[in-house]
Amino acid sequence: MKIAVLMGGTSAEREVSLASGAAIVKALREKGHEVATVDTARGFVSPDQEASLLPGGVHSAPPAAVEQALPLVELGNIPQLREAEIAFLALHGGDGEDGTIQALLDVLGIRYTGSGPLGSGIAMDKDVSKRLLRDSQVPTLPWRVARAPDFAYDPDTIEDLVGLPCIVKPSRQGSSVGIHIVNDRSELEAAVRDAAQYDTEVMIERFAKGRELTVGILGDQALPPVEIRPKKGIYDYESKYTPGMTEYLCPAPLDEEIVSQLQAYALRAFKVLKLRGYARIDFILAKEQLWCLEANTLPGMTATSLLPKGANAIGIAFPELCERIATSSLK
Repeated sequence: MKIAVLMGGTSAEREVSLASGAAIVKALREKGHEVATVDTARGFVSPDQEASLLPGGVHSAPPAAVEQALPLVELGNIPQLREAEIAFLALHGGDGEDGTIQALLDVLGIRYTGSGPLGSGIAMDKDVSKRLLRDSQVPTLPWRVARAPDFAYDPDTIEDLVGLPCIVKPSRQGSSVGIHIVNDRSELEAAVRDAAQYDTEVMIERFAKGRELTVGILGDQALPPVEIRPKKGIYDYESKYTPGMTEYLCPAPLDEEIVSQLQAYALRAFKVLKLRGYARIDFILAKEQLWCLEANTLPGMTATSLLPKGANAIGIAFPELCERIATSSLK
């Protein structure tokens, strides 16, 4: 099968996307597919240049924006993409995960992996997705949103309705970019201003201390939960992408009742957010209460990423997982 793997892009998660893309390219080639690498910020990348995309690996802080990037509309002029039977999306954040590229591929008549424009946009917007989760009886923590241009908020409302400590983060960003724990209202302004670098909306959400859990969805199947144990307080960008800073347990050591509830909530979230193909739904278990944090429509896809860990727990090796995602997306 001819497959074009789309990766890179211009979001703050560019390096993470390149790491996912490189792993997917390798896995699909191992399965015998004809695979082309496409950096949506640069264009087609020849096999002899692929290693130069991420020479230093994923750094412990997000990279700066890519300058002079390829206009998205020019993706349609890349022969390797137009000739592919399917585009495997290894993009994270920005245009790659908010539905923009999905809409472009729909217009071009190119099939692709993962959710469509609507589901991608809904899941990327944490404010919208939390409203849908709440209305569908999927428990989610109280929140408020501060919006551009002035990112105004009422500290009294935050303290009374959201509570302290709270989490401040960009509303439409992933990989824990721009995230802060705020313990005192005097810290709110600086946290909101920093998160505002990454988005025009900033979410202020109640902080719940507990066990961090995630459930991968593959087709209509909920995979075994993974427990995430960062070695410092919060599972931020550094903890995610610095080797040795986080411990992962899969399957997570949980009572069967909790596992069943987790998987049921994950499948319900997948459906109500209008997702398809595969995704990853994140939770926290605090004082025996499960809270749904967010959905990731294009989760990390290296062999050691969270969704592949869940798949591996039921005997689906990484190359097989990548092939299954690609072939099922053609149907």
